[in-house]
Amino acid sequence: MDTSDTLFTVLTAINACGYDSELGSSDPLRPQIRAEVAKATATFDPAKEETQILCQFYNEHVQPDSARTLAQYVSLALCLEPPPGFAFKIKETELPPDASQVAGIVPILQKFYEVAGLHAIWQRHEQAYSALTARYHEPLSKVLFDTEIYLKLPSAGYLGHSFTVYVDPMGAPGQTNARNYGADYAVVITPGPGSALKMEQIRHTYLHYLLDPLAMKYPATMRRLQPLLLVVNKAPMDSSFKNDVSLLVTECMIRAVEVRISGPSKASEEQRQASLDQFVSQGYILAPYFYQALSQFEKGPTGLRNAYAEMVGGIDVSKEQKRAAQVQFANQADQELLHASQPVEGKLLMTAEQELSAGDAEGAKKLAQQALDTKTEDPGRALFLLAQIATRNRDMQGARGYFEQALGVAREPKVLAWSHIYLGRIFDLQEDRAAALDHYRAALSAGASLPEARAAAERGIQQPYEPPGHPR
Repeated sequence: MDTSDTLFTVLTAINACGYDSELGSSDPLRPQIRAEVAKATATFDPAKEETQILCQFYNEHVQPDSARTLAQYVSLALCLEPPPGFAFKIKETELPPDASQVAGIVPILQKFYEVAGLHAIWQRHEQAYSALTARYHEPLSKVLFDTEIYLKLPSAGYLGHSFTVYVDPMGAPGQTNARNYGADYAVVITPGPGSALKMEQIRHTYLHYLLDPLAMKYPATMRRLQPLLLVVNKAPMDSSFKNDVSLLVTECMIRAVEVRISGPSKASEEQRQASLDQFVSQGYILAPYFYQALSQFEKGPTGLRNAYAEMVGGIDVSKEQKRAAQVQFANQADQELLHASQPVEGKLLMTAEQELSAGDAEGAKKLAQQALDTKTEDPGRALFLLAQIATRNRDMQGARGYFEQALGVAREPKVLAWSHIYLGRIFDLQEDRAAALDHYRAALSAGASLPEARAAAERGIQQPYEPPGHPR
C-alpha cells in the first residue's frame, strides 16, 4: 500500500474546481484539504488566475457520470512523474484514451501546484495519509496472502512486476479504479470514514497480476485455443476478451477462482452455479471448465505455476465450442474493473516476448528485429528484448551493444533501469568495477519507482555481480 503526491495533486486540483461527488460522506481529510486550498487561492492574485484557468479546463472535460470524471484523472495521475515536474512516464501518444482526453491539464497543473502551495499542504497531511494506509494494511494483506495460499503461488518470484494499492480520500467514497501498464498493476481506492475496502475488486486485480504472466508463457497453447474467439464474438463482454484468447482464458480462470474462493460457508453450490451461469452468459465460457479443474487442483500439493500448463492444455476446444453454441448471451456484461493504462503494446513485441518466454529465442529475435526495422513499435523495448536474447545466447558483446542502444532511445523507466543493471553486471564480469558502479547508480535514479530494480541496483553497488553457480 502506498500514497502518491502526484495522485493527491491531481485529485485536489479537480476538487478545487467543482468535483463534489459524495462530498458529504467523504473522509474528513477531503473537506479539510479543500478548505485549505480555497484559502490559499482566495487572496493571492496569481493563484486566483491559475485557478480560473484550471477550472475552465476541468469544466470543459466533465463527464456525464462523475465516476468517469474521476477515472480519467486517476488514469492521468498514474502516467505522471512526481511534482513539481509532472513529466509523462510514457510518450503522450501512448497514453490511455481517457487520460489522453485530459492530458492538456498538465502544464496548468504545474503552475497551480506552485501558486496554491500544494507541496506544503501535502506535507501537512502526509502523516494522515500514512495513517489511512495503516488502517487498511492488515485486512488487505490477509486477502492477498489468502489468494496466494489458495493458488500455491507466491508473488515473491515476480521479478520486474509491481502491484500497488494507492489510498487517497480526495475522491468519492467507495470508488475503486484499477490500471495495468505492462508488468505494473495499480489499484486506487478512495475510502470514506470507517468504510471497508472493496476487497473483491482489489483481489480481482491481484489475480490478474498473478495470472496474466502465466498465459504469456504458453503461446502455442493459446494459438490452439484461438477458435474459441469465434463463438464469443456476440457476447456483451469487453471487446478485448473477444480479440485476444489469452485475455479470455485468464479472465475465465479468475472468475472461476473467485467463485471457489467464496467458500462453502458463504455460498451454496446452487449460488456458485448461478454465478458460473451468469459468467457464461456474458461470454466467459471457460469459467465452468476452470471451476471443475480447480476442484482437482485444490486436492494436490502442486502450485498453479506448475499446474497451469496441464490445466490449460486440458481444454477440449471442440467440446467448449459446442457448449458455447448453446449459450444465449446476455444483453450486457458486468463492467471490467481492470483497464490497461495505455493501448495494448505492439503485437510484434508482445508476441516476441511470448516466444522468448516459451524458449524460442530465434523466433523472438526475428519478431523484435522486425519491430525495429518497420519502426512501428517502441524501439527501446525492441532493443531491450534483443539484448535479453543476446544475453540468453551468451553473446556478451552483442548484449552490451543492444543495452547501450536501448538507453539512447528508451523512455520507459523499466527499460532504462534494467538496461543499466544488465550493463553493470556485464562490466562486473569484465572486471571494470568503476563502469559497473556508474550503471548501478544510474539504475537507482531511473528505477526510483520500481522496487525490484532498486533492490537489484543496490545489490550491484554493495558487491560485484556473480552469476548463480559461477563464482569468479
